[in-house]
Amino acid sequence: MTRMREADDLIIRPAQAEDEKELSALNRAAWTWLADVAPRPDEGADVFDERHSPDQFLLAVLADRVVGYVRVVPPTPLASNAHVRQIQGLAVDAGARGRGVGVALVEAACAAAREQGARRLTLRVLGHNAPARSLYERCGFVVEGSMAEEFLIDGRYVDDILMARTLTA
Repeated sequence: MTRMREADDLIIRPAQAEDEKELSALNRAAWTWLADVAPRPDEGADVFDERHSPDQFLLAVLADRVVGYVRVVPPTPLASNAHVRQIQGLAVDAGARGRGVGVALVEAACAAAREQGARRLTLRVLGHNAPARSLYERCGFVVEGSMAEEFLIDGRYVDDILMARTLTA
């Protein structure tokens, strides 16, 4: 467990099965076409399933309340790709934004990936999501590629941007 001191006590910890209800509510509240390509999750929709297990999630907790999460996974099951981890989900409660929660989650994801033996951490972010792209850049991620007009979202074509950070010194 990581404890950070900001204006408030922020704890970054692994998720547990009993966090699902809070994660589901956060996932629904944080949903926006700015960041998501799938429709808004239904109220009470499961977060954990056969592809999304609690051990893949790190949670940000403020005042005993889950205010954010990051999901870190191997991008493929291939041995030739085992040195890479990928962020496949990041959310911060609107009321907790601007307090360093996003940075703390991304840095915790980097540390977790390193502990798992990863040399690189990658992610995909929508081209029009300027706040997320700025966060990732502040955390040392760089753009490595772009897939033009990869998604049709709310009537507009949106690029999919691949970003990565090297985790070795």
